[in-house]
Amino acid sequence: MTDQTITDQAVDDAVVAHPEASTPDRFTQDELGWTPWLEPADEAGLTERQYEGLVDRARAKSDYFRLLARDPDILRARTLTDKDIFYNAKDGLPRAERELAAAATSRFNGCIFCASVHARFATHHSKRHDDVQRLLDEGTDGEQDAAWRAVIDAAVALAATPPRLERRHLDALREVGLDEQAVSDVIHSAAFFNWANRLMLSLGEPTPPAA
Repeated sequence: MTDQTITDQAVDDAVVAHPEASTPDRFTQDELGWTPWLEPADEAGLTERQYEGLVDRARAKSDYFRLLARDPDILRARTLTDKDIFYNAKDGLPRAERELAAAATSRFNGCIFCASVHARFATHHSKRHDDVQRLLDEGTDGEQDAAWRAVIDAAVALAATPPRLERRHLDALREVGLDEQAVSDVIHSAAFFNWANRLMLSLGEPTPPAA
């Protein structure tokens, strides 16, 4: 009993409270802030191993990535996977649809911060602001063209639980012209953010855009 009490107290002491913070109440393409519930690593004290985990040294400015840098080896694996899925778009699925899959997954999972980031990327790469905004405003069932409908439906099925991704979802992707590599890219983009949403939702909360 004593050991458990000490453990609970240690956990309570580690939690960072932000009583003055407010959280956004709707999905948006605005650039949001993010507040951690645990103390990130101090930027001035980052080790070279932690910088290697960040991969991109500029990410040291982010509370989120400095928090993940407390386990630099896992962070490095996570970041390299992320970069390969979303930036290695020379072949396969276009970048816009990779970002769409991430945004749809985040919308379904209720991750306002991740949805804002990847909705902006989807808009930037597709130039389809209104279609992306409809995804945020109306949800994953909002009207979209056949190609985006197929990507969103596959992403949402996978986000709900992997067995819900069925042959019909894959067939719909192929029917709108996606080859096997592009279909794989939809799955990887959605699967990565199905995990990433849960990580971010468990470590902190979004804050409104800066004035």
